[in-house]
Amino acid sequence: MAGELTTVARPYAEAIFAHADEAGKLDLWSDMLAFLSSVVADPRLQGAIKDPNFGRERLEALMLAIGGGRLSAEGQNLVRLLVANDRLMVLPEIAALYEVRKNERQGRLDVHITTAFALQAGQKTALGEALKRRLGREVTIAADKDPELIGGVCIRVGDLVIDGSIRNQLRHLASEFRI
Repeated sequence: MAGELTTVARPYAEAIFAHADEAGKLDLWSDMLAFLSSVVADPRLQGAIKDPNFGRERLEALMLAIGGGRLSAEGQNLVRLLVANDRLMVLPEIAALYEVRKNERQGRLDVHITTAFALQAGQKTALGEALKRRLGREVTIAADKDPELIGGVCIRVGDLVIDGSIRNQLRHLASEFRI
């Protein structure tokens, strides 16, 4: 299903990105897409989106009312288009694909770091600087903790995974000894 969502979302994300880039409104569109994604993630709204008896006109009016002053005229047109094409539920994927393109344009990478213990600010900064040097781009770090790693760090940048966790080292050692 994820591949299908990406296939459906990609043309929307590409068109939005091309328009936003040309108009110099990359950040505005990031904000609008993030907002709309959070709106359609609400379980109450998902019920209305999935209910065939709710009606497209009512759904469009509801989405535009929720958007209020947070959507430009073009953002409102996107809502109308997605409602008409029954694609509102694809908004989170559209937003994610848009952010990838935006980050590419701006020379940034999103980095996800998982550690056994919460990172302190200095550690996060040091890791960010090291990754910036290694990858040659600005990085935006999202960090979380997973005690099952035991120690070390797991870094994910798109398809690149650097797993320096103790759990991974133990897994390799067990494999070497065929345990």
